[in-house]
Amino acid sequence: MKGKSIAESEYIEKSERKDEIENVNRKRRFSREEKGKGKLVVETDLESEDESLVDVSFSDVELPAEEVKSPDEKLSKRSNRRTSGGRMERFRDAARRNASRFAYFNTREEEEENNNNLSVEAEREIPSVEEHIEEKVVEDWPGPFSTAMKIIRDRTANLNVRQGSSSSDQVPSVQIKWVPQKGKGKDGSKRLPPSLLDLSLRVLVDNADAIASLDHVPDAMRHKLCQMLCDSRQMNSNLLDLLLSGSPTEIRLRECSWLTEDQFSECFVKCDTSNLTVLQLDYCGQCLADYNIPSTLARSLNSLPALTTLSLTGAYRLSDAGLSVLVSSAPALRSVNLSQCSFLTHGAIEILASSLASVLLELFINDCQSIDAMLMLPSLKKLERLKVLSVAGLESVTDKFIKEIITARGDGMKELILSGCGKLTDSSLKIIAETCSSLRSLDIGNVPKLTDNSLGYLASGCRSLELLKLCRNTFSDDAIGAFLEISGEVLKELALNNVGKVGHNTALSLARRSRNLVSLDLSWCRNLTDEAMGLIVDSCLSLRVLKLFGCTQITDVFLYGHSNAKVEIIGLKLSPLLEHI
Repeated sequence: MKGKSIAESEYIEKSERKDEIENVNRKRRFSREEKGKGKLVVETDLESEDESLVDVSFSDVELPAEEVKSPDEKLSKRSNRRTSGGRMERFRDAARRNASRFAYFNTREEEEENNNNLSVEAEREIPSVEEHIEEKVVEDWPGPFSTAMKIIRDRTANLNVRQGSSSSDQVPSVQIKWVPQKGKGKDGSKRLPPSLLDLSLRVLVDNADAIASLDHVPDAMRHKLCQMLCDSRQMNSNLLDLLLSGSPTEIRLRECSWLTEDQFSECFVKCDTSNLTVLQLDYCGQCLADYNIPSTLARSLNSLPALTTLSLTGAYRLSDAGLSVLVSSAPALRSVNLSQCSFLTHGAIEILASSLASVLLELFINDCQSIDAMLMLPSLKKLERLKVLSVAGLESVTDKFIKEIITARGDGMKELILSGCGKLTDSSLKIIAETCSSLRSLDIGNVPKLTDNSLGYLASGCRSLELLKLCRNTFSDDAIGAFLEISGEVLKELALNNVGKVGHNTALSLARRSRNLVSLDLSWCRNLTDEAMGLIVDSCLSLRVLKLFGCTQITDVFLYGHSNAKVEIIGLKLSPLLEHI
C-alpha cells in the first residue's frame, strides 16, 4: 500500500507539470489527426494504471513566446483546478488527451462500411431524384403546358384573394357565368323519332324467327341487325345459318355465349370461307376449342385466304396450339383480337410474329394474364408494321416494357391502350410523348401512379391526339385545364369518367379550346355545376354525345337551359342503356 501511495504522489506531480504546459498552450488548436476520430469519455479509475499509459510527450510542441503566462497566474489556475475538479477530474482530462493513442481504426472496414452506406443511400435517393428532375422538366421548363398551368393557378389565386378564401375551401375556385335560355334547351326525356331504317330493323328483330333469307342484304345492315339481335339475346343457330349461307364476306357476332360446340361445328363445316374478310366470334369460349378448329375454320392450310380481321375475345379454351393452326390458314391477317383468352402464353405472340411479322397492324391482348409482358417482348418487336397495341389489364406491363417496345416500334404507333396497367409511372408517358409523335388514340385509364407530369409530357409531345381516355385517375383540375388549352382543338373524344378533381378550370378550357369535340364523358365528375355544364355544351357546337352517369348534382336548370339541340345527354333520368352501347 505504501508503494502504491508513493507512485500515486509521483503521478500527481507529473500531472501537475503537464497541466502547467497545457495552460501555457491553451489557445493552440489541434488538428483532427491530433484529436483522433472523436471524443472519448473514460469513466474508469486510472489510479491502478501504469503511469506510462497517461504520459504525454510535448517535445514536438512549439510554445509561442507571447502566450507564456506568469508563475502567479499558473499557481492561481492550479489552485482553482484542484478545488473545482479534484483528482478524478484530472485523470479524466489526461485520458481524453491520450485517447487518440488507444483508438482502434481499421481503414478497410471503414471504407467497406462507407461504400455500403453510399450504395443503400443511392438506391433510396435515385428514384426521388429522378422524380424531382421530371417535375422540374414539366414545371420549370418554359413551355406551353407550364405557361398554361401558371396562368390557371394565378387566376385561381387572384380570385381566392379577392374572395378571401383559400385553396382548401370546398367552394369552386373559379366562377363561371352562364345564363340558361328557357325554351331553347332539349328535353332529355324526349328523343328524336327513329329513322325508317331503325324502325324496319326493330321489326326484323322482333320477328327474327320469321326471317327466311339475308341474301343481297348489305354488310353494314347485316352488321347492325346482328348487333341488335345479340343485344336482345335473340340470336340463334337458324339465324347463324342464314348469315353463313352463300359466300359471306363478314361475320360479326359480338356475343356467342349461347352457341354450343355441336351448333358451331354444324354451321361452319359447310360455310364457304374463301371470301371471308372479317370474322368476329366474341365470347365463344363454350363453342370454340383447339380440337374443333381444324374441322371448322381451318379446314386446309389456306382456307381463309382473304381474312384480315379476327376477333376471338373470351375464347378461354383456345391455346397456343389452336392459334397456330388458325393463323396458318389466314396468311393475310391485319388485325387480331385475343382479349381474355386465358390459356394463351407468350408463345402465342411468337406464333403471330413468325407468321405475320410483316403484315400485322393491330394486336389486342387485353386481360390475357398468362402472357408475361417481358417474355413476349422479343416477339413483339418483330412486328414491323404494328400500329395499334392494346395490353389493357396486364399486370406484368411495367415501365421497362413500355420503354423497350416504344423505342423499337413507337415511330409508327397510332393507338395505345394501357388502361389498368397499374405499375406504369410518368416515365412511360414521357417516352411515349418523346417517341410517338403521330399517336392518335391513347387510353391510360385507371393507372393510379400517373401524376400531372404525364399530361405535361403528352401536351408537349403528342400533339395529334384525337381520342384520350383518362378515367379513374388523380389528375388535378389545373393540369387537365392546361392540357386542354394546348391540345384541346384536336380532340374529338375525351373521357374523364371518375376523375374526381375535374372542376371549373377544366370546364373553361373545354369551352375555349375544344370546339371540335364530338363525344365527352364526364360521369361521376361531381364538382361540375349546372353553369359549368351549360357553358361546355353551349360552346362545343360539334358535341353530339355527353355522358353524365352519376352526376346527381346536375338539375333541370342545365337540362332545359342549354342551347345545343344536337347533343344527346346520356346517363340522366334513367335513359335506356343498350341504345348507347
